Amino acid sequence: MLKKLKSILKRSYRQIISIFSKSIQESLGYEKNTKLLIIHADDMGLSGSENAASIESLERGSVNSGSVMVPCPGFKEIADYCKTHPNADVGIHLTLTSEWPSYKYGPVLSSGEVKSITDSNGFFFESKKQLIANANSKEIENEFRAQINKAIESGIELTHIDTHMFTAFSNDEILKIYVSLGKEYKLPVLLTYNLPFRFWSSKSAIVIDQLYKAKPADNVTGLDNYYRKVLNSMKPGLNCILVHVAYNDKEMSYITGNQSDFGSEWRAADLEFFTSNECRQLIYDNNIQLITWREIRQKYLT
Repeated sequence: MLKKLKSILKRSYRQIISIFSKSIQESLGYEKNTKLLIIHADDMGLSGSENAASIESLERGSVNSGSVMVPCPGFKEIADYCKTHPNADVGIHLTLTSEWPSYKYGPVLSSGEVKSITDSNGFFFESKKQLIANANSKEIENEFRAQINKAIESGIELTHIDTHMFTAFSNDEILKIYVSLGKEYKLPVLLTYNLPFRFWSSKSAIVIDQLYKAKPADNVTGLDNYYRKVLNSMKPGLNCILVHVAYNDKEMSYITGNQSDFGSEWRAADLEFFTSNECRQLIYDNNIQLITWREIRQKYLT
């Protein structure tokens, strides 16, 4: 009952705001009925396969944004790309979990400095549940800041902050750290209206109206079918599609253990759709305006 009441109050607040203030489209210089869309490649830096496919989707596909996982083995490779492509729209994918059983990575800080967010081998925990059961919020903040600083020191001009596996959304304490780091580094952070009211109600908050991410059930019925439905039914506002692109090769098969959920076949299907002429045509036919976090940062925060 309380959850339903909170949902009603959120909707009511959003309706009131929409009446008495500019829409985010208008604030960014577009018409109120514009369908704005960020097509975002998560997990850049995870591996060589993920990096190469992400670059391909940015350079010849409809993907127009992405974020890097600083603690992962492929980070240096993608950081080098970002340095030579300074106009690429790249943020940081703040990472606190290492979910693949046979492909492990740990914090930027030494495991001794952040014992509460690492397992006995010094790697991140596999699940958010394990992390939350053990984590000290100060150590989370220290690791988040270390990841941001390493990205900047590596030559990446960050355009935004988001969160791997939505870990920063796990509880109010971590979410508060996440939002405060956005303010500290003057970067927009990924927020949605599903989060607690106080985190998106300020005038400076940049909130995604609709965040799309395919689920395992969508993979069963075909990811291309899911993305067609998303593009054909998209509403005016600030929208974001999260994708994970990689090649269906030996490296990604090993990393994902041949799992179907977010595995190498899934990621290859994402790559195929978002580099297709069909995707471009659907964006055009539905009058969708692609926008980047860089544009949002420049217009909102400078």
